[in-house]
Amino acid sequence: MTMPEILKPLKTWEHLSGARRKPSEYEIVSTNLHYSTDDQNSPFELDPNFDIALWFKKYRNESPIKHPDWNSFRDPDEIVYRTYNLIQDGQEAYVFGLLDQFSDREHDKALSPSWVALLGRLYTPNRYLFHSLQMHSAYICQMAQASTISNCATYQTADHLRWLTHTAYRTAELAKVHGAAGFGLNEKNRWLSDPAWLDIRELVEKALVAWDWAESFVVLNLIVKPSIEGATIRSLGESARRNGDTLLGLLSDAQLVDASRHQKWSRALVKKMLEQDENREQLRVWIRKWMPLAKAAINSYCQYLVEVPDAAERSIATVEEFHASLGL
Repeated sequence: MTMPEILKPLKTWEHLSGARRKPSEYEIVSTNLHYSTDDQNSPFELDPNFDIALWFKKYRNESPIKHPDWNSFRDPDEIVYRTYNLIQDGQEAYVFGLLDQFSDREHDKALSPSWVALLGRLYTPNRYLFHSLQMHSAYICQMAQASTISNCATYQTADHLRWLTHTAYRTAELAKVHGAAGFGLNEKNRWLSDPAWLDIRELVEKALVAWDWAESFVVLNLIVKPSIEGATIRSLGESARRNGDTLLGLLSDAQLVDASRHQKWSRALVKKMLEQDENREQLRVWIRKWMPLAKAAINSYCQYLVEVPDAAERSIATVEEFHASLGL
């Protein structure tokens, strides 16, 4: 008599067995983690009509951007929590090395009064802007169609928190040396009422209530981030160097390393979306909808960077070239 074969338990990465190889660390810990996508009518396996379930059905499941297999998306850098911390531990060591070295050299005492005033107007209010990027990235993390997308947004969220904390740290340093300049006291009023920030604030506040998950991704990663990175990071960093503020120039360069990685995964996700031809026009509709606000934001801010007279023109051109490179 033949004994029945005892079935072996499935490995936790059984869904990856089709590759006929041992899955990578990235694949094992990153893929197919969203239980809320299993039942499109009942995202949380509870009453399909309670508020959060209705929200996810409307703004995720019913998004006009469709794909039959969102779980096939992969982060081109295949970052996991362990490697993210390794990478950014090095970045943080570099940034704090800069801060310590320039502090020891009493860098802030050598800044001109006019540049100190401009820092209070155009640099230290950035912590409000970076917090909006942090919140927006966290929303995409919550709403994305696949865990591999959510993970990218999560690491992006953490990067924006790092940008915010570095800005807050510099604000405190500047306040110690230039106490009469209002560092740490005037930033909220600047953010709320200064003409340099009004159009940026309108852009990011309206972007935060773009609830559809795909539109939220488009407006943040294809519109808001490239725009403000060109204006408030790259162009401000150029202006800083021309005013003897080497530290801010180097800090800006460090932030742009993160921004480059964010743009890399954004390219990969747009490529995934464009595997379905019908998605292209919807993506273009959203870009046309949001670009006027982005251009106004860039122009309003960059007009005060007098040492970089072409800052607005170059920043807008960079955003448009990015869209063209995506086929949009």
